[in-house]
Amino acid sequence: MRRKEFLQISSFATAAMMMPKFLKALENNTAVPPGNKVVVVLQLSGGNDGLNTVIPVRNDIYYKSRPGIGVQKDKTLALTDEVSLHPSLVALKALYDEGNLAILNNVGYPNPDRSHFRSMDIWHSASQSSEFWNNGWIGRYLDAQCQGCDKPTQALEVDDVLSLALKGEQNNALAVKDPRRLFGTSNEKYFRDIDKNFHNDHHDEKPVDYLYKTLSETLSSADYIFKQSKLHPTSGTYPNTELGSGLKTIASLIFSDINTKVYYISLGSFDTHVGQEAQQSRLFTQLSDAVKAFTDDLKKNGRMEDVLLFTFSEFGRRVAQNASNGTDHGTANNMFLISGGLKQKGLLNGMPNLEDLNQGDLKYNIDFKNVYATVLEKWLAADSGKILKAHYNTMDFI
Repeated sequence: MRRKEFLQISSFATAAMMMPKFLKALENNTAVPPGNKVVVVLQLSGGNDGLNTVIPVRNDIYYKSRPGIGVQKDKTLALTDEVSLHPSLVALKALYDEGNLAILNNVGYPNPDRSHFRSMDIWHSASQSSEFWNNGWIGRYLDAQCQGCDKPTQALEVDDVLSLALKGEQNNALAVKDPRRLFGTSNEKYFRDIDKNFHNDHHDEKPVDYLYKTLSETLSSADYIFKQSKLHPTSGTYPNTELGSGLKTIASLIFSDINTKVYYISLGSFDTHVGQEAQQSRLFTQLSDAVKAFTDDLKKNGRMEDVLLFTFSEFGRRVAQNASNGTDHGTANNMFLISGGLKQKGLLNGMPNLEDLNQGDLKYNIDFKNVYATVLEKWLAADSGKILKAHYNTMDFI
């Protein structure tokens, strides 16, 4: 095999998606019907500042710690007399008023790590901070649900590269930004000819066999995803942003009833060491506009009860602002839970205690793995203990 050909195949296979072995079987499977539960994970990459997201507007310590970047109460979106949202999160305020939003405060994990990469790995893998795992919680969900089953589940990440969260021990989820673009690329004559030759030839080289097999599965899966995405494309109007486009793709796939239970998408960067106010406001406007379009679409198509969207970030920021009108890496943070199927709504627990800090950082009191266990057990009907490799108590928000 020529080196150039090898590199072209491997590049396409990696960039397009790394296929789980079971995916081809999906072409003959019954799709997920309305009423089946779907999860959308929205990653706020970079470490979003939770204190300027869900704001303790009557806490003097908050304003003393942030004389330059504290959001004044009269500019915020009030949830209660003491708690408000950032002024750019208009859509989330509306969802709160409708009863379709819940907020968890003080979410984190023991012995927190302030490295973007390490902390994100911990959230993706659902490991302890002392453990190093090379697979993710959603990937292990696929392993657990799709082993030996005739109607395997599937996960999709709306991106060009697959995150650790979606890599399993036996199966990987799919990474695809645009079904139409992937379909067009996969149908180029070059790749079709290689696929045809693979089925006609026999190879002795295992790496070559693996790449050919991955390519073949990619071509087959690209056809399936694109055809499903065209069944019931959304007619909703979405903002012309990367997040807006991604959520539009997810909506079209949900409405087409493709056999997909978990979608994953990211927004960032929230690493606001300098000039936090403008950066966070810009990203929150994108978040608000895209989530509004998405949830309006779900309501219009009768799927708001079936979909749970939740946000997370790898860590929060320090309580005190820095000298550059920004904030540095911190620890505990908040999470948004959005669905028409919430059993508990609004503020689910207390705000951070700014009088009881750990060297200037917030103390967590909810382990994020309890949130994962709840989603797995109560929304996806999966064995969370097997997937998370430990028992974590579930919560009551769903």
